Parts: sequence; C-alpha cells; structure tokens
Amino acid sequence: MRTPDKNKCSMRRQLSGIVDDVFDSYQGIPATRNIGESPLPSKSAIVEILEGVRDILFPGYYGISGLCWENVRYYIGSKVDDLFIKLSDEICKSIRHECEETNGVYVERTDKAEQFAARFFRKMPKLRELLAEDVQAAYDGDPAAKSLDEIIFSYPGMLAITTYRIAHELHVEGVPLIPRIMTEYAHGVTGIDIHPGAEIGRSFFIDHGTGVVIGETSGIGDRVRVYQGVTLGALSVPKDGAGPNMRGKKRHPTIEDDVTIYAGATILGGETVIGKGSTIGGNVWLVESVPPGTKVTIEKPELRYKTRSIS
Repeated sequence: MRTPDKNKCSMRRQLSGIVDDVFDSYQGIPATRNIGESPLPSKSAIVEILEGVRDILFPGYYGISGLCWENVRYYIGSKVDDLFIKLSDEICKSIRHECEETNGVYVERTDKAEQFAARFFRKMPKLRELLAEDVQAAYDGDPAAKSLDEIIFSYPGMLAITTYRIAHELHVEGVPLIPRIMTEYAHGVTGIDIHPGAEIGRSFFIDHGTGVVIGETSGIGDRVRVYQGVTLGALSVPKDGAGPNMRGKKRHPTIEDDVTIYAGATILGGETVIGKGSTIGGNVWLVESVPPGTKVTIEKPELRYKTRSIS
C-alpha cells in the first residue's frame, strides 16, 4: 500500500479555506459571476451554428461533399431546419440574459427569438451575393491566388469577412452577444478583428490579414483593399470618466470607395474620412481626413550599411 505523503496532505488541508475565500468573493464581487441567473449562450453551439451557416453559403465546400442537384434541396432544407432551432435557442438565451443585465422585463417567449432567426435566414441569398463578390475581389487582387476554390478554402481574410457578414446581419437585427462571439471566434482563428457593427461595402478584400483591426463604427465603401496590420480605430478614451458616454457615437474612420490601405497603416477617429480612390501607404499614421484621389506615404527612411569582413 502506498504511504500518504504527509506534507502533501498538510497542504491539501488548506484547500478548504481557499474554497471559502473564493466563495466569499462570488458574493462580494457580483459583476463577474453568472450564478443563479439565466444561462448565457453557448460558445461551442454558436461556432457550430456559424460553421453550418457557412456550409449553406458555400455549399459543397465545408459540409457534405458530393452534393448534386438531385439532393441539394433536401440537404438545404434539413440544414436550415436544424440551424433554425439551434440559432433560436441561443438567441433566446442572449435576449433573456441582456434583459436581466439591464433590469429589463423579459417574458419567456421563443417566438421573438424565432422571428430573429427567420429574418436572418431570409438574408441567405443576399449574403451569398455579397460573399461571391468578396471572393472575386480576392482573386482579382491577389496574383498568388490560383482559383476561387483556394480563396474560399484557405484564405484567412475570407473566413474573417464571411464571419463578419453573418454576424453583422444578426447585429443589425439587434441580437445581443451572439454577433460578437462569432467575430471574436474568427479573430482568434485568423488574427483579424472585425467588429460586427462595422459597415462594410461590396467587394472587400483583406490580403494576408494578420493584425487587422476594424472598429465598431467604421464605415468602409465598395472595392476597398486592406493589408495586414491595418488599424481602423478610435482615438483614446477620455480619462475623465466620459468613456461610457461615447458608446453608440461615431468613433472610427470612414473609408470611401476604391481605397487601398497598405500594411501597418493606422487610421483613427470618427471624423477622419479617407476620400474615394486614395492610397494609404505602409506604416502611415492618420488622424485627419484625406481628399479623394490622394496618395499618403511616409518619408523614405534613411538606410545605413556597415560592411563586415567575412573570413
């Protein structure tokens, strides 16, 4: 028989006090607990819904392979029915939780959640049209792309844009929590952070993409191209406690049609407008508007060369 380690047992006796301290903190710090309240939406369920919707938007790519015209209508019907139930359940949780957080009145009715879900699924043809243009924009803008299939399958920018467009439609409907969970999932997978509240036009292309940040009140026109490390952000939040008063106000820049923003550029402020057809060079820092057709670059840095002997 194994002899108990007296030192280990002595340490474990301290756990009871630790548990008491943690329990007391639950009562003393209510802002970071969700005990005895309505359940939050499930992140894993939302990711599953997201992947299922993506399968509808790009049939034959992510779900069952070998679809043919004889079975595709049945497949879509089965998929939509399953996702409708799952999405309605998660929306119901999100509505209930928000009402409790804001001391609102919540009546347990699933019909409101089902109405949200039904309106969302009616937008599938519109989403497919937008995403087809995004895929084409990526193909036209990247000489390294060998096919549209390659872009749909493997481009992180395409995954981030697809997720954003799905989440944005739910955000527009007023669904709480779920849109942000979706875009943060894509953020974690791709390194591209697009807030679902941003307004993004047609034929949008993110090349490479890692480190791209697009804030909540950003406005982006049609045929805009963005490279890795670009930030469309807000100016710093005031330290006088006025931060909460900025919610819902225009804090992020507007990018008009046909603009290209190269790697590492930072554009800040709700009053900043980048005019149509402009080009913003790499590593540029902008907090003021730019007229249409303008090319903005930083001065070429001075390079220093030092030759060393090679034995």
